[in-house]
Amino acid sequence: MTERPGPVVIDVAVEPESIDLVQNAFEAWWTSLGDDSLETRFSFETAIVEIAANVVEHSRRSEADRGRRFTLELSATDDRLRAVFHDNGMPSEIDLSAVSMADLEDEDGRGLALALLSLESLDYRHEDGRNVWTLVCRR
Repeated sequence: MTERPGPVVIDVAVEPESIDLVQNAFEAWWTSLGDDSLETRFSFETAIVEIAANVVEHSRRSEADRGRRFTLELSATDDRLRAVFHDNGMPSEIDLSAVSMADLEDEDGRGLALALLSLESLDYRHEDGRNVWTLVCRR
């Protein structure tokens, strides 16, 4: 069994600049994995960035005395990569089975579709007052 680095966790404010922090954390984590598959990296990173952007753009605060925040945990096994987002926003009414790619002339609406295409599985649930997005990619 290959030795892997432990999980990486970041906790950031829900703001556009956080997407850069997510990408920087992913870059450092990916480098520590020593995985040279550009296809896997591109697929997984695309999905992570799309979900981070979705959280930033669409989450609504549920805790009046605290700002919006999310955490991202990145982990790996020999055959899977996993990312889990938690945010303190209101529950999202989303049916991932109904997600489709936006038309070419649309300016947005592609994020979840791209994430779904890039992953082995994408799961959303609202649990203990938090939104939880779990992304799994085969290595």
